[in-house]
Amino acid sequence: MAVKVLIKRKIKDGKLNEASKLLIKARYAAMGQQGYISSETLTDCDDPNKVVVISMWQKIENWNQWKKNDLRSETEIGFEALLDGPTEYEAYNLGLVL
Repeated sequence: MAVKVLIKRKIKDGKLNEASKLLIKARYAAMGQQGYISSETLTDCDDPNKVVVISMWQKIENWNQWKKNDLRSETEIGFEALLDGPTEYEAYNLGLVL
């Protein structure tokens, strides 16, 4: 079953340009991963430093593999200096699980 993963970040003031470059790098790397379908980046209408990435994967196992990937881990280390708080993750199945 396909899943969508929400990755929520609060970017420090003045760091959006750097964060944007890391987001692009992470997206291109994810595109080559097994089970990757798509992703999009959203910014809060009232606070452009609040950023949510929604990525879609064929299975939760595909996302979990990517989350543990060394290349992704390197990107996350780069984000640490740019964030005002921890990254939050939420994973959702598409549709109801009966």
